[in-house]
Amino acid sequence: MSLSVSRRLATVTALAVAGLFASTAPAALAAPTAATAAPTPPDIPLANVKAHLSQFSTIAANNGGNRAHGRAGYKASIDYVKAKLDAAGFTTTLQTFTSSGATGYNLIADWPGGDPNSVLMAGAHLDSVTSGAGINDNGSGSAGVLETALAVSRAGLQPTKHLRFGWWGAEELGLVGSKYYVNNLPSAERSKFAGYLNFDMIGSPNPGYFVYDDDPTIEQTFKNYFSGIGVPTEIETEGDGRSDHASFKNVGIPVGGLFTGASNSKTSAQAQKWGGTAGQSFDRCYHSSCDSLSNISDTALDRNTDAAAYAIWTLGAGTPVPPGKSFENTADVNIPDSPGAAVTSPITVSGVAGNAPATTKVDVNIVHTYRGDLVVDLVAPDGTVYNLHNRTGGSADNLVQSYTVNASSEVANGVWQLRAKDSAAQDVGYINSWKITF
Repeated sequence: MSLSVSRRLATVTALAVAGLFASTAPAALAAPTAATAAPTPPDIPLANVKAHLSQFSTIAANNGGNRAHGRAGYKASIDYVKAKLDAAGFTTTLQTFTSSGATGYNLIADWPGGDPNSVLMAGAHLDSVTSGAGINDNGSGSAGVLETALAVSRAGLQPTKHLRFGWWGAEELGLVGSKYYVNNLPSAERSKFAGYLNFDMIGSPNPGYFVYDDDPTIEQTFKNYFSGIGVPTEIETEGDGRSDHASFKNVGIPVGGLFTGASNSKTSAQAQKWGGTAGQSFDRCYHSSCDSLSNISDTALDRNTDAAAYAIWTLGAGTPVPPGKSFENTADVNIPDSPGAAVTSPITVSGVAGNAPATTKVDVNIVHTYRGDLVVDLVAPDGTVYNLHNRTGGSADNLVQSYTVNASSEVANGVWQLRAKDSAAQDVGYINSWKITF
């Protein structure tokens, strides 16, 4: 990530959300409905991703200890990725540019087929800083995108959208490579982009699980993946505008992505939510010589690479559907231990005509040490109660779940509430966020 610029999800139903693309854009990204289900995303083998990281580490060791722009280690890294993609049947293009007096390289790989007027792209920067091998920043994202692309080839995927993958040079000097790529795209080509997914640092050793909050459909797709494996997420803020997605976003291309944290410290609440060490950086070796093979969380790398595949399979194969309006409350609400009273988190809904649909979606994200103690209800504006969760799940922690509610007898507009109560002693938690989609 630049300093210089400020499995398992086949049963998860992706939500169509508001805020899709303008009418001049290609067909809006949307996750498939039951009638237009995407092929089941694969479980990306962690061992394969780590094998790519080992290659990047060896390349750095053989070339002065880094893979930075203008250095031999970067060109060797590009050559390694290109050879893998060429052998897998991709059409690859090596794009050159000049920065700081040295030649830089972007690698673009296109998978045959799909609608050429609706391009879904995933990318990561391949360069490191000069002080180290850059295994988390950003070997992790580069390896994850590479192995996901190779999984596309192994599956013989035939997506609705045209799939493109990119590895960017000179990101650490200010997003130079991705800016060059985007700025040299004719406006007609830019308009074909349905979305760009960015993966920059996805294996931090003290990880958080952060999702970009840019395009709402891409954001929700990633959230659906993590919801399906019971992992709560937070909105990404530390790297906002500091990685290659900014180059695409600045020309109006919808963007999204994943991040596991850099130099910011993990809070106590985040450690409770995700494990790890509170008060310690997500990546203590950020931009340092110790960003080596030992600087990776296998769990985070595995989850985020699988999430990348889930998004590419889901968004790439999905048939556009009209979005429903979504409303979200992200304010934390503490849930007192039993016998404390129930607490509520309100959402004011407006601008939705008529009644709520029979398939009203409710996404719940509650951090709690014993979800078997929880009773969780949706309360409609007229006071009608719809039970969502009633003391199930045993001793497992956290409640991260999507529900479908037949609220067709309710007027949509008004104040909806998520109500949570702890029904047994000795366990605590809080409502992290919730969303209702009509």
